Amino acid sequence: MAEIKTTNYVDQAEKIISNLRDEKGKIKLTTSKIRNILSMVSELYNDAQRFREKELSDEMASRVQYLKMRVAYEAGRDGTVRKFVTKANLLEEIGKIGRDKDRLIVFCHYMEALVAYHRYYGGREN
Repeated sequence: MAEIKTTNYVDQAEKIISNLRDEKGKIKLTTSKIRNILSMVSELYNDAQRFREKELSDEMASRVQYLKMRVAYEAGRDGTVRKFVTKANLLEEIGKIGRDKDRLIVFCHYMEALVAYHRYYGGREN
């Protein structure tokens, strides 16, 4: 998978979600499973938008690390989430954020795009 950037994150998200469909064209991943991850990402995004510096504070960097751990936990609990996390390269992309506010914002947009295309391609409810 190509590195996500401001110029390609939407196309990457569409490709990933499209590839999650089974032979019948269905996506087994439920909306609630990815919305749990999205809610954590959304909180980070809102706080990052208010943050003036380009480099994230210790507290924000710690929250990014916590997000990575929670994504790994969710992936470990459910095989469909693991497949999603692996295909979307979420753990690696979170790891690249470090203290870079711009990378965090691009990641947040990427996560939103993943949820949007999940919905578009008929991802299951609950």
